[in-house]
Amino acid sequence: MAEEASSAAPAGKMTMVAGVDESDHSFYALQWALQHFFPPAQPQQYRLVVVTAKPSAASAVGLAGPGAADVLPFVEADLKHTALRVIDKARELCAAAQVADAEFEALEGDARNVLCDAVERHHAEMLVVGSHGYGAIKRAVLGSVSDYCAHHAHCTVMIVKKPKPKH
Repeated sequence: MAEEASSAAPAGKMTMVAGVDESDHSFYALQWALQHFFPPAQPQQYRLVVVTAKPSAASAVGLAGPGAADVLPFVEADLKHTALRVIDKARELCAAAQVADAEFEALEGDARNVLCDAVERHHAEMLVVGSHGYGAIKRAVLGSVSDYCAHHAHCTVMIVKKPKPKH
């Protein structure tokens, strides 16, 4: 399901990988990176690779009982549709920011591994991810993609937090 996947940036350009999912937090992080690293009407220092992870249908359904195999094609279609919707929204944001040098990938797997693998494959200098702002307990139970990437990606990792509304 990958699109336009090449492995190295054009000469003189560094590569930035941005991880997105369907959350507002990830799109905020992408918009923040676009505003701060891709100013309009200026030469772009980075080649942008936007990556979303699509879980496998089997992992989304889990170990269900009889009849689970009948559901898998529907779950797979829904997961693929969600990944394409995420990529389409990322394309729109990049087009609105006038980012010319961008690639988009929707890859199957766990987001932690997909993003770290994309960093390696594209020889990225930077990975940008959003933060859901979970507390310690939720992070421990659900796992944190940004925390995993901060410890395992072989590049600079920028975790962008969406500001909380002030009361």
